[in-house]
Amino acid sequence: MALNIVLHEPEIPANTGNIARTCAATGTRLHLIRPLGFSTDDKMLKRAGLDYWHAVEIKYYDSIQELYDTYPNGRFFYATTKTDRLYTDVTYQDEDFIVFGKETAGIPIEILNKNWEQTITIPMGDAVRSLNLSNSAAIVLYEALRQLEFKILS
Repeated sequence: MALNIVLHEPEIPANTGNIARTCAATGTRLHLIRPLGFSTDDKMLKRAGLDYWHAVEIKYYDSIQELYDTYPNGRFFYATTKTDRLYTDVTYQDEDFIVFGKETAGIPIEILNKNWEQTITIPMGDAVRSLNLSNSAAIVLYEALRQLEFKILS
């Protein structure tokens, strides 16, 4: 039993490190789609994840298609500011994948258009374009865990 966080071409090592730490704390798998905007040996990446890297199951892919091919029956949800469907309107299931895009551009529109019925958003005011990636991942992940009554954590 586990949920899955997918980062599509992440650019900032500290965000990926923070998300990895959240994944370690929750038993969530982390899937990274290349190209990455940093080296996995990056000092900031390791510092953000602290000493929890051994507790995170991380998988790497050269494309999102490779991820789909690896999990052909997976249920994928795509976090974006371009939709009106709230992340709380989804009924999450064990083994679901929650996809987040790169910090500067989000998930490519081609991917969103092919999967529009599975797009989700976090509501926010107009003062900013988006929330920080690691905060967004934590918000959506913990909603999925709450719906699953945190049973995955035990």
